[in-house]
Amino acid sequence: MSNFLFVLLVIAMIGTLGVLFFGLFSMARGGEFNKRNANKLMRLRVLMQFIAVVLFVLFIFAMRH
Repeated sequence: MSNFLFVLLVIAMIGTLGVLFFGLFSMARGGEFNKRNANKLMRLRVLMQFIAVVLFVLFIFAMRH
């Protein structure tokens, strides 16, 4: 179970990092795409961070038991 949670945690962290960089590069370039999607990308980043933190807590809990 802890191996499964660890893999999900790594996937969530990589996903968070990917959304973060995509949003930052989008903002740096500017333009119409950024105007339409900047807020959505940052909300997705926050959601991904939340998922990663929850998985981290579950992973720590699973490792203790």
